[in-house]
Amino acid sequence: MFELRRLRLLHELALRGTIVEVARALSYSPSTVSQQLALLEREAGVALLEPDGRRVRLTAEGRLLAAHASRAIDLDEAVRAELSHAQHLPANVRLAVMPTAAEALVPRALTLLSERMPGLRLEMVELAPEHGLFELQAHGFDLVVAEQYPGHTRELRDGIDRTLLGHDPIRLAVPPSSRATKLGDLREAAWAMEPQGAAVRQWAVQQCRAAGFEPDVRFDATDLVAHARLVAAGHAAAMLPDLVWTGGRDSVRLLELPGNPVREIFAATRTSSRDNPAVQAVLGALTDALSAHVPR
Repeated sequence: MFELRRLRLLHELALRGTIVEVARALSYSPSTVSQQLALLEREAGVALLEPDGRRVRLTAEGRLLAAHASRAIDLDEAVRAELSHAQHLPANVRLAVMPTAAEALVPRALTLLSERMPGLRLEMVELAPEHGLFELQAHGFDLVVAEQYPGHTRELRDGIDRTLLGHDPIRLAVPPSSRATKLGDLREAAWAMEPQGAAVRQWAVQQCRAAGFEPDVRFDATDLVAHARLVAAGHAAAMLPDLVWTGGRDSVRLLELPGNPVREIFAATRTSSRDNPAVQAVLGALTDALSAHVPR
């Protein structure tokens, strides 16, 4: 019989690519990871790893066993969840959320959960969607809240399900003193956008180009609240989703963008834990929190 903890190490190696990264993710030493993988090779009776320069890579048999390991880990998770629910044990859900969801949705969702499932323990980490979705597949989280901008879909991953929570309108935010009435009026403006490489940055730049200009991006920040404050202080223009305005939006002027774009807010779960009552409760609370969010 294969030892499940060793299968987990092989699964992690298939995802992360190096023993050092596996060790860092699971708080082991690299030598411990190597030793346990060597024991797994003995259990399997075939070579699972082969040299690749100064690193190692999975053999064909290693990739085959890693695929089975993923299913075994999922089954173990599902069984544990069913047993905990049957025994009415306290539930624990690990949640990764993007910054706007952490501010606008999680507090309301926690209030709803305290009424609907008082024994549930929700642990939250604020994390960029691309990192959260990767760690979801690696079993680092049970649920991830992420977004998709128009024309920029997130990568689809095996064993991951998505639930649409709702839509979040995106508007053009300008300082109160700005005379702009449309996007094309801001060709000379300074812009606040997310860093290069982010899907939303690509989307925002394309909106400006469609309006006939290349944006002068002077402020790079992942924190959309920082964008909003730069706009309110009169130093920038920005394209911001409505979820940013948890504290009101009287300090800026909002204009509609061409086509009235919206971003999709979705929650991702592993297929193996999708039916977990605690995960379903968190999904329901997040959905209701989004539907109740009405900017002033």
